[in-house]
Amino acid sequence: MTTETTSTTSTTTGIALTDVAAAKVAALLAQEGRDDLNLRVAVQPGGCSGLRYQLYFDDRNMDGDVIREFGAVKVITDKMSDPYLSGATIDFVDTIEKQGFTIDNPNAQGSCACGDSFN
Repeated sequence: MTTETTSTTSTTTGIALTDVAAAKVAALLAQEGRDDLNLRVAVQPGGCSGLRYQLYFDDRNMDGDVIREFGAVKVITDKMSDPYLSGATIDFVDTIEKQGFTIDNPNAQGSCACGDSFN
């Protein structure tokens, strides 16, 4: 079950992390040897389509952050990025053609060929 918490509410909507992606994040965190890190997902200006995704490990909690738990993995989005990511699904693919995290975002009206930016 997925849970989301803000300073005053708890709900089950927003960004989703597949089981495969959650397992990969947990494995990467285990490699780091730190239990104080969370996966932060943000939307920043830039890229060839106007906005780009950022995924990184972070030990900070900022005012207005939205925290969602997927098993032992916590995913944090800032209050400005969260509306852009509502309904998005993060997955991890490992094929001969591609390896890495992917984001399927129903809010994106268009994206660049590399898939790293959207509008």
